[in-house]
Amino acid sequence: MEKNKHTNHIERKGKNLNSDSTSKNPTIETLPDIQNQKDIRQIPIDKVGVKNLKYPIAVKDKKNVLQHTIATIAMTVDLPHQFKGTHMSRFVEILQCKDREIHVDSIDTILVEMQARLKADASHIEIEFPYFMEKKAPATGKPSLIDYVAKFHAVRNKDKKDFILTVKVPVTTLCPCSKNISKYGAHNQRGEVTVAVRFKDTVWIEDLIEIVESSASSELYSLLKREDEKVVTERAYENPVFVEDLVRNVVVKLKANGSITWYNVEAENFESIHNHNAYAQIESHNVFTNGHSEDYIINRY
Repeated sequence: MEKNKHTNHIERKGKNLNSDSTSKNPTIETLPDIQNQKDIRQIPIDKVGVKNLKYPIAVKDKKNVLQHTIATIAMTVDLPHQFKGTHMSRFVEILQCKDREIHVDSIDTILVEMQARLKADASHIEIEFPYFMEKKAPATGKPSLIDYVAKFHAVRNKDKKDFILTVKVPVTTLCPCSKNISKYGAHNQRGEVTVAVRFKDTVWIEDLIEIVESSASSELYSLLKREDEKVVTERAYENPVFVEDLVRNVVVKLKANGSITWYNVEAENFESIHNHNAYAQIESHNVFTNGHSEDYIINRY
């Protein structure tokens, strides 16, 4: 009797793939593992993996317990010189093996699994995401959401760990020099402050945002009525700050927080009367970190 052309009886190279001696899945061949082949160039790779991977996460929210958002994730490991490549699919598999959402508390578990499954000494994960807060307009009290950018950067090298929390906060700055020399008004602009911290006890994203916003000429709002605009404009005029003032103001408040063990603060003003930006940066030094800076693994944040 002629075989049905849709039968799942498959033969290749004279071998019956339905036999018990083959794979459990009769339709899958054993394919060569090119990544595990030997590389003769004797050059190890510091980081190799996947970037720009979108995935849902749950972040601790100081007011609402948890906030659900979508993160952009980078996952990398080191690769010894003798291996040709890493297994890119395993990075995604590691995420899929977790709950549908990644929680902050599971980050170290992910790093350990990356080390084990990819046979690596060092594992890295960077999780960047929009973080939302409800703010009320200063005069009318009308509520609206405003978005910030936050980032978790975690690394494991063998048993040694490192973690940095970064938050980017938009602000308003008004130039003290312009106010002092001008007969009318003063130039002001939007700026962005990036704060990165290491810490020993819980540091809330909201607390870092508050530190930055209170250090600028004024904070920003999504929704402002005329009465609110008047308040914001006058507040900025009464609190002029150079970009240098801005980073110093932030650092003073970070140093007063006993949980923070290291900080890096950057401020960039998108100048309204110049075709360039103004920039300032301060990083904590060994005196502030009590000599522990040599223990840090992450040198880019």
